[in-house]
Amino acid sequence: MKTSIATVSISGNLPEKLEAIAAAGFDGIEIFEQDFIAHDGNPRDVGDMIRSMGLDITLFQPFRDFEGLPDPLRAKAFDRAERKFDLMQELGTDLVLVCSSCHPNAMGGIDRAAADFHELGERAAKRGLRVGFEALAWGSHANDHRDAWEIVRRADHDNVGLILDSFHTLARKIDPETIRRIPGDKIFFVQLADAPQIEMDLLYWSRHFRNMPGEGDLAVTDFMRAVVATGYSGPISLEIFNDQFRGGSPRTIAMDGHRSLVALMDDVKRDEPGVKLDLAAMPKRAVVDGVSLVEFATKGDEATALETILETMGFSRTGQHISKQLTLWTQGDIRIVVNRETTGYASSAYTMHGTTVCDVGLNVGDAAKTVSRAEALGANPFSQPIGPSELDIPAIRGLSGSVLHFIDDASGLADVWSIEFEGDESQQTGAGLQRIDHLAQTMSYDEMLSWSLFYTTLFDMKKSPMVDVVDPDGLVRSQALETSDGAFRITLNGAETHRTMAGNFLADSFGASVQHIALATDDIFATSDALAERSFKPLPMSDNYYADLTARFDLAPELLSRLKAGNILYDEDAHGAFFQFYSRPYAGGMFFEIVQRKDGYAGYGAPNAPFRIAAQKRLMRPKGMPRI
Repeated sequence: MKTSIATVSISGNLPEKLEAIAAAGFDGIEIFEQDFIAHDGNPRDVGDMIRSMGLDITLFQPFRDFEGLPDPLRAKAFDRAERKFDLMQELGTDLVLVCSSCHPNAMGGIDRAAADFHELGERAAKRGLRVGFEALAWGSHANDHRDAWEIVRRADHDNVGLILDSFHTLARKIDPETIRRIPGDKIFFVQLADAPQIEMDLLYWSRHFRNMPGEGDLAVTDFMRAVVATGYSGPISLEIFNDQFRGGSPRTIAMDGHRSLVALMDDVKRDEPGVKLDLAAMPKRAVVDGVSLVEFATKGDEATALETILETMGFSRTGQHISKQLTLWTQGDIRIVVNRETTGYASSAYTMHGTTVCDVGLNVGDAAKTVSRAEALGANPFSQPIGPSELDIPAIRGLSGSVLHFIDDASGLADVWSIEFEGDESQQTGAGLQRIDHLAQTMSYDEMLSWSLFYTTLFDMKKSPMVDVVDPDGLVRSQALETSDGAFRITLNGAETHRTMAGNFLADSFGASVQHIALATDDIFATSDALAERSFKPLPMSDNYYADLTARFDLAPELLSRLKAGNILYDEDAHGAFFQFYSRPYAGGMFFEIVQRKDGYAGYGAPNAPFRIAAQKRLMRPKGMPRI
């Protein structure tokens, strides 16, 4: 099945768009009329340029306000169509999209519209061209694919077919199962777009908030399942209107688009096993069973300071790499690697970002299959020379050039700790920290959709609704992704300004990925006491915070006193309670979090974030003071 994307979907001039689309692996493009008009090349040259990049022109669009017009407007509409047919032939494409009319003088009536399309089909046939009719969700008379199909059916012409667009169907909450009744050979083209579920004017929603399949809330998979059940085997194409994408990187957006189509059609193939799809096989989404390791790239005094923090949190140094300057720190099921190498990837990461999380290892069922799926989705593989007795652990590039390693039991990769490290993990004593609850990655807001798509198409994870986190100096958007059992959780935090703590971290670290690591305990008060004995310095919270807790929650005085004594924050939801406290900021704004979830609490303490951020900023360098 061929993949395609409308040129309007990404930013740049026409050559820049085409280069990005070709590099992403698409088979073709829908050429949007505005993109062609803005270009200074003639139609034949444009067609040749497109084909020279290995792309087909799958569709020319849009042709507007055609059907149902009274004369002389009707005659003028056919004259306009003939001119577009001339252009199509010079470009070298045979299909034009005609969207349902919004003209104020357009008259309704299925038979009237069908007669117009029959005549248009006759004219197109003489030139070897085809006409596709699409029902806009806001069309004056045809705003439902069922009405559009009836018009096409009554037009009864081989050169006239239906064009389906997932947004127009799903935004109007039309059951996509009705598509199954349409003959597949009369569906000439399929356009796909997702969108967040927002109640607003349909036209405005469509023109500003469309995104890639899997990035929004619409049932695009159900829509496409119904389409393939008809026997449709033509191109699947993206038509995206999004303000954020218009200012983004063409290559990134094109890559995301191709990734979304590959993942979508893989889902469709698995959910509709009775249909035959011309798709390359790929492994299913990987199931992540927790974080195996977090590796810091660091050097000198910064490395010493980091290890001091780890010691005060109850971590024990339980291993030394057999040939590299890597030390292993453990507690419970948590492994943190401190990398002081002066060459190789970690050294480069330190040079770029300062002390940073350069590598995250994930426990998966099959490491090789995980990388295979990642590469099929357009991820970049990672490798570097390995030394004697070292394991070749599969890996890919992640956010900001960081690395994701995949470790499984079946292939023996989980034995890396006993093979590559000398020491004894049984020496650890600990302070009650058991596992990594979640990792928090910081990025620019414009990157959030891209990385949400990356994780949810590669791993078996679900996303939570995006929430706003109020920083004293701006707004940060946050979205949580997690596996069904909570074994792997990650929060994506999008900064829109450098004045926020998240934005300042990005600026100071030149785009480092992980800003904080949340560690789980089963008894936060015992852990707090144990850390105090080790001289751990928690983030100090104001008395005002605890006074407000009394008003917000019905807490026993004894509990409130213990919370205040340990600088522990509290939240609760319909399921249970949440406790959290923090380290003080280190290495330019990174920090650790200690959490305890009780009785199925599902959140991340978002109501506490403004107070935590304010407390952290009180300990960091003043506003306007440059980093030295």
